Amino acid sequence: MASMRDIKRRIKSVNSTRQITKAMNLVASSKLNKAKLRMEGTKPFAEETRKVIAEIGSSMGGLDHPLFGKQPDGKKTLIIVITSDKGLCGGYNSAVCKEAMSLCEGRDVKLITIGSKGRDFFRRRNMNIDRSVVGISERFDYNDASAIGSRALKLFKDKEVDSVYLVYTRFISSISSTPKVIRLLPVDADDFKDEVSHKNVLTLYEPSEEQVLDYVVPRYVNTVVFGGMVESSVCELGARMAAMDAATDNAEEMIENLNLLYNRVRQGAITQEITEIVSGSNALE
Repeated sequence: MASMRDIKRRIKSVNSTRQITKAMNLVASSKLNKAKLRMEGTKPFAEETRKVIAEIGSSMGGLDHPLFGKQPDGKKTLIIVITSDKGLCGGYNSAVCKEAMSLCEGRDVKLITIGSKGRDFFRRRNMNIDRSVVGISERFDYNDASAIGSRALKLFKDKEVDSVYLVYTRFISSISSTPKVIRLLPVDADDFKDEVSHKNVLTLYEPSEEQVLDYVVPRYVNTVVFGGMVESSVCELGARMAAMDAATDNAEEMIENLNLLYNRVRQGAITQEITEIVSGSNALE
């Protein structure tokens, strides 16, 4: 059985860990509230962009545009994967990486990874990483998303890939999230049917519908990537908050068990000392 000194040292160590996990839980909780506000602020622009694409698509009838199309026949695919730069967030990173891996099956894949965890995951599997962006999972802006979206558009227009997908984590609640896959390119007009206004309004697009789409679609791609980064950031913080809360509870339970063990060992030592004193006294009589 461990000595009292060893148990006290273990209690001190676990208590230090508990303080760290509790502090990390509070920090994640504070950042989560700010990230939620940011997520809510990105939705209106994305919704309006979708409405413009939907209205143009419905007015053009049989839409013929290089960035539009149905499910492509080719297997050359670009996958944008959003993960975190830090760990200690439960299964957040592994879930989105597994979702991306399932999408890779049977395809000639290029990857753009956002976050060091995704980069390291696919490097270990010798995957073709076209671009890796790290150090921005908590501090990023629209320009970061725009650079990634522009790279995706270039690869698609140059016919180096037939399709572009985004794999990120969808926010459900502060303690619940799920990996999600979105096809960015080619854009399927049928995906926007619900966005079409049913009002009988005649809209004129200048200089033409095609040129408006040339302007809107890249911004739509950038906005979806940015929205995925924002939502993934919220999910990362929620996962970290939940993981640190569980770690704190486990540490407290471990400390309670170690204190109980310490008291038993201490009581045993005291009993042994009393027994030795009584035995020595009886020997002298």
